[in-house]
Amino acid sequence: MYQTTYHRPKTIAEAVSLYSSLEEPAYLSGGHTLLPAMKGRLAAPANLIDLRASPELSGIEVRPDGVVIGAATPHAVVAASAEIKAAIPALAGLAGSIADVQVRHVGTIGGSVANNDPAADYPAAVLGLAGTVHTDRRSIPADEYFTDLYSTALEPGEIVVRIEFPVPESAGYAKFRNPASRYALAAAFVARHRDGSIRVAVTGAGSSGVFRWAEAESALQARFEPAAVEALLPDPGGLMSDMHASAEYRAHLVRAMTKRAVACMGGVDIS
Repeated sequence: MYQTTYHRPKTIAEAVSLYSSLEEPAYLSGGHTLLPAMKGRLAAPANLIDLRASPELSGIEVRPDGVVIGAATPHAVVAASAEIKAAIPALAGLAGSIADVQVRHVGTIGGSVANNDPAADYPAAVLGLAGTVHTDRRSIPADEYFTDLYSTALEPGEIVVRIEFPVPESAGYAKFRNPASRYALAAAFVARHRDGSIRVAVTGAGSSGVFRWAEAESALQARFEPAAVEALLPDPGGLMSDMHASAEYRAHLVRAMTKRAVACMGGVDIS
């Protein structure tokens, strides 16, 4: 590691002021993407600005038509929320499946969404549920938010404040995990929305990060059952290939996880 200065502002305004006045700043919220990058010398911020002390960034609000989660809310809090379990059980189940208990008590939804880590779980929920990312400057629809691997529509210094999810008719999440790291090799979030639309969001597999699998959406729109995607495979050319799984293997995992997500609507299926 190298020298860095740690800051813990109490408000969003204080965090923004620090970011604009300090050299080489970076926001921190959980740190499960940023800190490993720093350890590997892939990132070298001179100043870390921890956002978790701001009460403006925490909390859960559940309304009849939507769920709003503050960006600094830990995964464990989302997983344990009775209100979220009642409104969108697959979202609570997804949060409860993230990594291990230590990570779930420190990692936050905002940190996951802000970094767009290719193996992160929450981006699949945001995209599958057609969520909206609210920042200190604007509101960004999910389809416009995730732009590429570790990249989002966030501008320098912009802070994710909260994420809003419409309550769907039903949703399911299925994930195949690396047995060592517990990160997703492939996972699918399938949502049937109240307007009749269907969205399939895939994480852990895409070479550009989370993505919607349009072919599966069309097939499920015509026939909503696991067998509807049996003959489909995402293009391996758009998937990651590494020491853990080839692109071709991930393509088969994506299909399998999509089928499982359809089969477990209203919950999660974790392998």
